Amino acid sequence: MKVTFDIECTPQEARAFLGLPNVETLNDYMVEQMKARVEQNIQSMQPEEIIKTWSSFGVQAQDHFLKMMQSAATASMGGFKGGK
Repeated sequence: MKVTFDIECTPQEARAFLGLPNVETLNDYMVEQMKARVEQNIQSMQPEEIIKTWSSFGVQAQDHFLKMMQSAATASMGGFKGGK
């Protein structure tokens, strides 16, 4: 037997019913703090530096991936007996 309940309630009512704390004010505070920090730091962002940082990370990641694949290929070839 299968029983289905459809309950209509607000998020606040669901939290109260389940005994969960209301973190809405904390969430609002955290969002406001993040907005304030972004607004403070947005003026100091320079696109050239951001692109330089992102591209260097991309190159480093590609080099690391290539080295990892080469070492995996070398390790697997070491166990290969040539079909004998």
